[in-house]
Amino acid sequence: MTAVRLDSPLTPTPAPSWRSAARRTVRRPGDGSQLGSVALVLGGAVSLQFGAAIAALLFPRAGAMGVVSLRLTLAAVVLLLICRPKVRGHARADWALVAAFGVALGGMNALFYQAIERIPLGAAVTLEVLGPLTLSVLAARRMASLVWAGLALAGVILLGRGGFDSLNVEGVLFALAAGVLWAAYILLSARTGRRFPKADGLALALAIGAVLSLPFGVATAGAALVDPVTLALGAAVALLSSMLPYTLELLALRRIAAATFAVLMSLEPAIAAFAGFLVLSQALSLLEGLGMALVIVASMGAVRLSTSARSRDQRRPDTEDQGHRPVPPNGAVP
Repeated sequence: MTAVRLDSPLTPTPAPSWRSAARRTVRRPGDGSQLGSVALVLGGAVSLQFGAAIAALLFPRAGAMGVVSLRLTLAAVVLLLICRPKVRGHARADWALVAAFGVALGGMNALFYQAIERIPLGAAVTLEVLGPLTLSVLAARRMASLVWAGLALAGVILLGRGGFDSLNVEGVLFALAAGVLWAAYILLSARTGRRFPKADGLALALAIGAVLSLPFGVATAGAALVDPVTLALGAAVALLSSMLPYTLELLALRRIAAATFAVLMSLEPAIAAFAGFLVLSQALSLLEGLGMALVIVASMGAVRLSTSARSRDQRRPDTEDQGHRPVPPNGAVP
């Protein structure tokens, strides 16, 4: 979210977000080096998670909801100015869809920020990724997917040291709830992309999420939201967590396959733990590190399994496209 996931503009094909647009980009063989593309993806992930770590530093100044409202509002303003989405000519069902998308997007960010206010960043991302991981396992529709689900469960048990006695219970619940909304965000993002051109749907959804979150931000942070230092740090969070990572991913997806991208993005929990250690001095125990590693491996396995399942279905001449695509744990839509 992530997850903390505010997604991007300016893509050559209709898509609701920078991330989903990037993931739909057709790979061009020989277009740049694979190593350079991998570096772009990992650079984007590092930027995203260090942005989340900086956001956590802002909590004492503006609170979790204040930081969420700042990030959503700044991202919405920038995207609305860039996309200038049309508000006329859309059916009532379109508006209902984009409203649901905005609620999911805003709620996902709000819950994730509530989580990292209470538990370490690496643990929060690891728990949050269980939502898309579950979606990916269900989408694969194969018994082998249960192996990856079991591995992820073992990782979560280790992360909680057998009972989550070392983690704040509220923080754990917030992270898990953010994961549920992340899965909903993925599904709504795909549907919105089919109804709105370019990133128009995302721009409108961001505006809705910003409007919904702003009253809570004002209530908790008040005048701190317009403090110059808070605004500057909020702009830095928006840049690191939104514009920079999704731009890098967009460039990378023009050179590597979406499945490869998804596997790389499965490393986000580890990158989040690294950012939490450097910026927030959040250290992990050996058991917690092992638990995180198991979730990462399960995430990668589920990505590969859902991708192979999709390829298998596409080879069947009698397979009907129901509009349901296997979705890897990082939120990619292959």
